[in-house]
Amino acid sequence: MKVLAVGAHPDDLEIFMFASLAAWRVAGAGLVLAIATDGTAGGTQNPATLRLTRRAEAERAAALLGAVPVFLDFADGRLMHDAALVAALAALIGAEKPDLVVTHAPNCYHADHRALAAALLQATGFKVPLLQADTLNGTGFTPTHWVDATAYFALKCQAILCHESQESQRFLPAVTRLAAFRAGECNGGPAARAEAFRFEPRFPFADIRALLPPAPPLRAVPFRGAAGPGTPA
Repeated sequence: MKVLAVGAHPDDLEIFMFASLAAWRVAGAGLVLAIATDGTAGGTQNPATLRLTRRAEAERAAALLGAVPVFLDFADGRLMHDAALVAALAALIGAEKPDLVVTHAPNCYHADHRALAAALLQATGFKVPLLQADTLNGTGFTPTHWVDATAYFALKCQAILCHESQESQRFLPAVTRLAAFRAGECNGGPAARAEAFRFEPRFPFADIRALLPPAPPLRAVPFRGAAGPGTPA
């Protein structure tokens, strides 16, 4: 199995889905990590310098998964759902032949994220199912699938911290809070962490559960009341 993960910016895969990518890798899946833009809007440095800095940061993070990222090098902050982006994504899909593509949600906070989501919906077509990652802080996102991220969450944080040019430690409280909340939706314990995704079935792809890493383990809810132990009151 092969998973193609596409982020709009050099730190997006780390923030939105890195623990799940680690889980896929442990399960034996091949990973292709792609970054749509050059990242040059993410700072005040000279754009040429910032591009190289952010590329190196993305490479260090991807190396934690034994991967080398693919850079599409579209202009940061100006990504458009146009023929050029769709063609680049379709070519990448055609070359890599993934079993699953993962990217941003179509209602994510950044316009580049939304453009990429729309372009990938078109580029994947009938070829491969498309999975949407959670939004920043989970805003406006309704998951359909959850991945147990507990064992990989420390690695996710390490990958985020590779992006020093972005003052990346500022993301850790938000991603920790969201991962705890998503695990809580699955009745996870206080130390549990999860990443959430949404899949919109479309012909010919209706069910992708077999393509996903394990969900958070089920925990029984101990009800106590007049009806007796283990029975909802």
